Amino acid sequence: MPETQKKLLLHICCAPCACGCLDKIKEREVTLYFSNSNLSSQEEFDKRLENVSLFAEKFGFPLIVDPYDHAAWLAAVSAVPGYEDAPERGPRCAACFKYNLERTAEKAEELDMNFATTLTVSPHKNSKLIFSIGGVSPRFEAIDFKKNDGFLKSLRLSKELNLYRQNFCGCEFSLRDRS
Repeated sequence: MPETQKKLLLHICCAPCACGCLDKIKEREVTLYFSNSNLSSQEEFDKRLENVSLFAEKFGFPLIVDPYDHAAWLAAVSAVPGYEDAPERGPRCAACFKYNLERTAEKAEELDMNFATTLTVSPHKNSKLIFSIGGVSPRFEAIDFKKNDGFLKSLRLSKELNLYRQNFCGCEFSLRDRS
């Protein structure tokens, strides 16, 4: 576990999830890192980024955007045998977490910061798995944003702020499976 630093790079999957993280990051100097090449389309990426930008502006967080490269993400998850048919929360998701957290770790190293991820606020995501994958980096802070009603807080605040709240994780496979 890394020494806690005042500065934190927070991988942000979407604005609603970030809403559930505020209590645990309010004493830190946080920079948001929107790295989500897993999103099924440029349109979905732009929609989520627009809402992340609103969140960042509302709470005064600097925001860094990792360019959208869905082809690179697809190449990374295609290493999982049968990835197209893998169930939600299965090995494809682990490969997705790995891809996004490795991108975040690289940015954190470049900025000399520790990092965490908003992914852990969701009850649909396996925090232990995320901690295991992120923990490969000595800069990763395993913060479980679900604790102390983080998800409920995300629901309330995102509704209050009228933020876009998607009903799938973002990739085309989860979109297909939700139908």
